[in-house]
Amino acid sequence: MSDRGLIAPTEWRRPGVRRLTRGLQGALLAALFAAGLGPLLWLAKAAVTPTQDTLRDPLALWPHGIDFANLVTAWTRVEVGKYFLNTVWVALGAWLVQLLVATTTGYALAVLKPRYHKVVTAIVMATLFVPSVVLLVPLYLSMVDTPLLHTSLINTFWAVWLPAGANAFNVILVQRFFANLPREVFEAARVDGAGPVRIFVSVVLPMSKPILGVVSVFAVIASWKDFLWPMLVLPDPAVQPLSVRLPALQTFVELDVFLAALAIATVIPVALFLVFQRLVLRGDALSGAVKG
Repeated sequence: MSDRGLIAPTEWRRPGVRRLTRGLQGALLAALFAAGLGPLLWLAKAAVTPTQDTLRDPLALWPHGIDFANLVTAWTRVEVGKYFLNTVWVALGAWLVQLLVATTTGYALAVLKPRYHKVVTAIVMATLFVPSVVLLVPLYLSMVDTPLLHTSLINTFWAVWLPAGANAFNVILVQRFFANLPREVFEAARVDGAGPVRIFVSVVLPMSKPILGVVSVFAVIASWKDFLWPMLVLPDPAVQPLSVRLPALQTFVELDVFLAALAIATVIPVALFLVFQRLVLRGDALSGAVKG
């Protein structure tokens, strides 16, 4: 059966129709490019542009030259370097906790399958329907007086890392992917004498690199841009990430230096997406996660 489209094959053979269609496609692509990359490109330009040039003609390309001193000033005088390092620690810890919880829980529910696995899966899925705002107060009180330990985690990175692990979306995503892995491999490993831990480390994780990459991208970008929760549990400026500290510094620094600080803050998310874009755009991991 031939593929069907909006334009019939007989119409597509007409030169006028082809030119019009390709023109519309080019215009749509240009619009998507401007909407998607335009703000990032403008921020990169404004980061090395003096304040007066940005205010007078925001779209002009450096009418009075490039000023790389903005980046140096943002890194040193505004101490963006310190807050950048805080953001890296917050993102790395949140990524590690989310990956640990998602993979171990998904493995238990999809591969080990205890008798109560359907009940646990239903409970985890039910938490997706609970608005995150509803959980702010009880979660904050838990960080102020941690159960069992009876100590406060406020102004420590643990207050951001531990709640990040309770991500039901990642758990369901990884569980669905694990459930679609070939069962014959697990049976062969059990015949060879491998236990649950050995199967998890030596069989499941090496076969799950696509979904681990996708979850990693989601985890790092979400923690990198998170504002409300770090602001609540990290009131000390010395441990605050860029997402919290930059809005507070906006009124105390020049516009060009502030824009340079924003450009520095976008480096890691953009680089991370460029590295893992094939995993995200190709969809192999997500297609395996949504089957069944």
